[in-house]
Amino acid sequence: MAIAASKPLRHFSPSLPHISSNKPKSQVRLPRVTFSALSSSSTSSPFTEANSQSRYQRETWTHNESTSNCRSNFDDKSNEIALQLPELKKLLEALRASREKEGGQLDSTAGPGRVALVGTGPGDPELLTVKAVRAIEKADLILYDRLVSNDVLELVRPDARLLYVGKTAGYHSRTQEEIHQLLLSFAEAGANVVRLKGGDPLVFGRGGEEMDFLQQQGIRVEVIPGITSASGIAAELGVPLTHRGIANSVRFLTGHSRNGGTDPLYVAENAADPDSTLVVYMGLSTLPALVPKLMSHGLPAETPAVAVERGTTPQQRTVFAELQDLVNEVKLAELVSPTLIIIGNVVALSPYWPYSSGENKVAAQESMLMR
Repeated sequence: MAIAASKPLRHFSPSLPHISSNKPKSQVRLPRVTFSALSSSSTSSPFTEANSQSRYQRETWTHNESTSNCRSNFDDKSNEIALQLPELKKLLEALRASREKEGGQLDSTAGPGRVALVGTGPGDPELLTVKAVRAIEKADLILYDRLVSNDVLELVRPDARLLYVGKTAGYHSRTQEEIHQLLLSFAEAGANVVRLKGGDPLVFGRGGEEMDFLQQQGIRVEVIPGITSASGIAAELGVPLTHRGIANSVRFLTGHSRNGGTDPLYVAENAADPDSTLVVYMGLSTLPALVPKLMSHGLPAETPAVAVERGTTPQQRTVFAELQDLVNEVKLAELVSPTLIIIGNVVALSPYWPYSSGENKVAAQESMLMR
């Protein structure tokens, strides 16, 4: 059964299906419950870069790998970028003029600018921190990821430049090395650079790599945290990630692994804990392998779970199911990336869970507390 509404889920209180209480709980089979929250003004994703191509810079830029560990002269980098991205050259020229007007010089000895790694939260622009908004409004150049919504980009001042460096499975508009080089080039030019990332920059966002690279080059780096998707989406659904007597810990797991890295499915073998909450980022592709791994290592098949696509945005879609049914129900709902998955008994505490009213919810909570 699917329930659709014209408002975001946080403003939506559906009439959930009644679970008959005249059967033993062990015989009750939960139906799939899918919530679709569609914006009345637009049904397109706020993360679709095609929505903003007329405004935001998305030209291809490829840097030449340096053969030296030393920082190169700014003019060399300026010329290299100018050959690839004429629009960004205008920003460099403006920065040069501004520095000269202030009595300084725009070269490698004039002192670098700064880079702020800014988390934008899970999607809802109202979840931005005040500090993040201030950093965005002051930026000369912004490099932003795929999961940064256009509503957030509207905060950028008109004379600032925006450069899309988003990645998705199988396609990277920029390599990580290219992103490093762009950040370094403009910071050395004295620019106020902001690196916008969805969620929190230091939670599965490769922010640590960028911070480490820039600090090694002598660039000042500030990290402005964002609400990570696990926290934002859980709050949206009324799911406490920890709850006294039900979940005493929470674990974040990525569904992706780097080449040669630890298989996330192997890590999951140690995460099958009924007293813990498991949150899986970027886990759609590995979900069919993850679920049986968890159950084979002791996580009950009836464990409550939820998968949330585009959480906290007007396009949010949510699927609740028991763990044993989750893969099939996610497939039926045709959820796509970005989707966050939360697995654990705390999911049943959501007001949108099928056991969410009357004695059924109480019975479900009592059952979990007795485990």
